Amino acid sequence: MATQRPDLGERNRLLATLSHADQSLLAPHMQEVSHKIGVLLQEAGEPIEHVYFPRQGMISLLAVMLDGQGIETATVGREGVVGAMSAFGLRRSFTRGVVQAPLVASRISSTQLEITLQKSVRLRNLMVSYNQLLLAQVQQTAACNALHTTESRLARWLLQTRDRVDGDELPLTQEFLSQMLGVQRTTVTLIARQLERAGLILHRRGRITVVDRKGLEDVACECYAIVRDQLTAGWADIAR
Repeated sequence: MATQRPDLGERNRLLATLSHADQSLLAPHMQEVSHKIGVLLQEAGEPIEHVYFPRQGMISLLAVMLDGQGIETATVGREGVVGAMSAFGLRRSFTRGVVQAPLVASRISSTQLEITLQKSVRLRNLMVSYNQLLLAQVQQTAACNALHTTESRLARWLLQTRDRVDGDELPLTQEFLSQMLGVQRTTVTLIARQLERAGLILHRRGRITVVDRKGLEDVACECYAIVRDQLTAGWADIAR
């Protein structure tokens, strides 16, 4: 659902780093949109029509197989952007983009972003720098999916989601979790019960509450800290 034009510097970290002049280039072409969890924003192999700068919530990027099944390779919250490389000529999406936590975002057409990037070196460099951070996350997640247990991956995933929604209560169904992790729903149910018995989470229908963050970090694989530290270091470089 589209609403009024947003304040670009509000909450999205990438947009907040821009000068007033660069924000003025983008602002006339931006819309604020809001979407519920599960909404499809882009499909693998399809043209990228819009670029999203999340202000609240989170977007999952999934690699998609020929049978339509997907597995998450990256998550993007208010620190980033989804679809920006379309402005550099990559017109078709390599991934499926799905709203993972109720989303409020600033949206611009990919065509208009391409035009705007031609007017601002800073904006072009910012998009490229963030894409490098996103690629690092994709590579780490690919290794994680191949090498680590489902329990440690679920713990990592819950922590990443919590960081982006700024709260302990996460609106997540078992079905959605199974899709993100590429496992059976029954597997997610069993692991969630184990984490609940350990006192780390509370699991209710359609909702998970993080009770013991430190304990959940102990269960999560090292990929959670690696991606978090990569983002921190990357943002230190971007902010220079």
